[in-house]
Amino acid sequence: MGSRSAVFAPLERPGIIIVDEEHEPGYKNDNTPRYDARRVVQQLGQLTDCVVVLGSATPSVERYEAAQAGRVVLLNLSERVGPGRATDGTSSMQVLPLPRVELIDMRRELHDNHRSMLSRALQQALTSTLERGEQAILFLNRRGDATFVLCRDCGAVVQCPDCSAALTVHQSATGASDRASTATHSLLHCHTCGYRTSMPVICPQCLSPRIKAFGVGTQRVEAEIRKHFPQARPIRWDRDSATGKGSHDRLLDQFLQHQADVLIGTQLIAKGFDLPQVTLVGVIAADTGLYLPDFRSGERTFQLLTQIAGRAGRRTADARVIIQTYAPEHYALQSARLHDYHGFYRQEIAFRQRTGYPPFGQLVRLVYQAAPAAAAEQAATALAKRLYLTIEQPGLQSWQIIGPAPAFFQRIRRKWRWHILLRLPRAAMKEHAVATLLQAVGPIPGWMVDVDPINVL
Repeated sequence: MGSRSAVFAPLERPGIIIVDEEHEPGYKNDNTPRYDARRVVQQLGQLTDCVVVLGSATPSVERYEAAQAGRVVLLNLSERVGPGRATDGTSSMQVLPLPRVELIDMRRELHDNHRSMLSRALQQALTSTLERGEQAILFLNRRGDATFVLCRDCGAVVQCPDCSAALTVHQSATGASDRASTATHSLLHCHTCGYRTSMPVICPQCLSPRIKAFGVGTQRVEAEIRKHFPQARPIRWDRDSATGKGSHDRLLDQFLQHQADVLIGTQLIAKGFDLPQVTLVGVIAADTGLYLPDFRSGERTFQLLTQIAGRAGRRTADARVIIQTYAPEHYALQSARLHDYHGFYRQEIAFRQRTGYPPFGQLVRLVYQAAPAAAAEQAATALAKRLYLTIEQPGLQSWQIIGPAPAFFQRIRRKWRWHILLRLPRAAMKEHAVATLLQAVGPIPGWMVDVDPINVL
């Protein structure tokens, strides 16, 4: 048992290899050497003639399409089974229904002048859960106290000097949870490079004192729970709170032993934990990753919501999941509400087919980084010209070029980033197609080459 590198364990003849939660992007190693452990496992299975099981409640679109096409065998588990009690008091396994999921339109909350980060439905559900002595999970995939700091006069956002990322507000270790005291106990963090600085009193651009933190993070949610539910015992589980050795086990044991009533966390808490006393899951903001410029953003949102919803009702049929959103009509959220993977898949696979993205094509991403912005742009423009000349050669005309363009995360650690996407339609896909193209292009020193990228940001 191990992480993605366990696939390289020196076992001469494995009998079975199981990849749990195969949809997780963490199976792709984004550093050199770049490899996808799932692809390695499948190759290893062929070489050793052993069984490979790819398991997930929300399989990746590419894997499910392969199953639909018969390239892999599909095994469905259509029921949720958990431990229960028989009529004679003995323990037994029983079929449990999936929790009821509700979508709360936060636009309507604002229209009704309810401005709390917790909708009225979620507040009422939390009150009932705590009164019954049960536990709740509040999920928000954003760390810190606030998402960014904005000047209300000139509109400037305080950014990291080394990255093109807004600095996130965090409470310092000695700071209070109360929002009123954060002006003297707040720090600004860059989640990309780790840069830290103090919270500005005036705008660095126009020197206006009308500067304010906006957005919500897990620290703010914790403060809100302490304020509105003083009887509750909340704990927070994110990369800021789980820092020391054994901290994850400590937090999990604390919650399992009911030393806390409300668990507040990021995607760390959506990873398959069996929490028997959790009867309520609240998603504070379901839209955080929904509109990122990545063709997998809808898929990842659906997977994350479905996985976190699965933490509720592991022992009881009376469980609720409340998802707060400003886009309740989006098919990813509607499918999550209905626990309908097949409905999501039908709409997502139609989108992929229209656009030619995987599994209906192969992608290669080329990224260049340079300290002067002009150098990165010039290198990207020059390589794009070489690529256009290359794909005019016989046998390469099927390749399509997207870009060059600045990457979504345009600057990281003082280096500017430009990227180019190469796309090959599935009808033209063949073995060694990528190697043939790269050999025809010739040496491209300084470029990062990512075949089948997990993200394009």
